[in-house]
Amino acid sequence: MMSAILYYCVVYPLSLLPLWILYRISDLLFLLFISVLPYRKKVVQSNIEKSFPDVSTKDQAVLVRGFYRHFSDLLIEGIKNLSISKKELQKRLHISNPEIMESLQQKGKSILLVSGHFNNWEWFITGQASIVPFQSFGIGMPLSNGFWDKKLTERRQRFGLTVVNAHNYKSMFTLKHPISVLVLSDQAPSDGRKSYWMDFLHQPTPILFGVEQMANEFDLSVVYFTINKIKRGHYSVEFQILTEEPKSLPYGVLTEKHVKLLEESIIEQPCNWLWSHKRWKREVPADLDALKAAQKSKFEDKYR
Repeated sequence: MMSAILYYCVVYPLSLLPLWILYRISDLLFLLFISVLPYRKKVVQSNIEKSFPDVSTKDQAVLVRGFYRHFSDLLIEGIKNLSISKKELQKRLHISNPEIMESLQQKGKSILLVSGHFNNWEWFITGQASIVPFQSFGIGMPLSNGFWDKKLTERRQRFGLTVVNAHNYKSMFTLKHPISVLVLSDQAPSDGRKSYWMDFLHQPTPILFGVEQMANEFDLSVVYFTINKIKRGHYSVEFQILTEEPKSLPYGVLTEKHVKLLEESIIEQPCNWLWSHKRWKREVPADLDALKAAQKSKFEDKYR
């Protein structure tokens, strides 16, 4: 009941305001985050310190402050996302190389779109069906709050996207026409022993292996997309084909490729990643070398 009151009486009416007004609220949020409401500050500081060990303490503090500046805008843009029109969304998401998607469409093969929680991924999710010339799907885990899960899914789907539960994703690939499937692959995996371990931002990191597994199981072209912030409220999207023949790549290469590209983006715009997430909460397995060998053998037995 309280969730419904909050949504209909506060959040959705706020989303109807123009962005220039909403950004004044973002300015206030930023001041609150760096003073009396330090949201997950210890997590943010720890993540940045470990990811940029060669940066001075003073400069790390600048990155923390920059993150909260970006995070405040991200929250406000997320609220705006509930009611933003397709026309305005397309104006604020510039596609720098649409020919990549057009060429893949002509080849008639389904694609896997992969990226991370960098810059405004929510606007891309909502606009995916109008950006990519394929029937569009997005894979995600449902929220614990049923009301908010239903409302956010409804809002994300209003321009043609279909949101699919991560536990039921295989149903998409029974369709006989090409589709695009969106995956954000930088969450902390639930099980470190079922993850692909690699160095990421100077730390041993468990990576979700779903991108490489799905690409091989369903023979998907894989496209990485980078969202760059041009200015407040405006972003550019650049596509990069990672492979059109996933089974031609050795084990692990595809995962290493998309994670390294995300890392490059973070280093270029370090304040604009979601540092408040506990991505390094899994312990490194004591038998990591043996685990890696077993994972590689299992993968190759199944797909090679």
